[in-house]
Amino acid sequence: MPVTIVDSTIWIDYFRGESNPHVAWLDRELGRQPLGLTDLILCEVLQGIRDDATFRRVRHHLSLFEIFETSGEKLAVAAARHYRSLRTQGITVRKTIDCLIAAFCLEYGHSLLHRDRDFDAFENHMGLQVVHP
Repeated sequence: MPVTIVDSTIWIDYFRGESNPHVAWLDRELGRQPLGLTDLILCEVLQGIRDDATFRRVRHHLSLFEIFETSGEKLAVAAARHYRSLRTQGITVRKTIDCLIAAFCLEYGHSLLHRDRDFDAFENHMGLQVVHP
């Protein structure tokens, strides 16, 4: 069943108490529709936390969502193919993790809520479904 994957850019803003349309969308949709994240997104969010108490609180909160594993040869090859395809069009994606997250969403039909320009190329050239609050 497709879900909306919430990128680390949104979770970080959410836990910092930022006010923007993406966080407002997340706040409104919590409990109303299926939301999830990938293991890579979990890592990105948690690695930036400085104190143990906040780490435990955020880890617990995120564990309430479905966390998808993104490892494996199939996804790695798909991400590399997407990256190469975009490069031939003159577009360079800055982060490998973003290629893996986009490939995961494309492969399994998930939409993505994000605030990261690297995903724009996947939306514009590969059909990545993006939530636009």
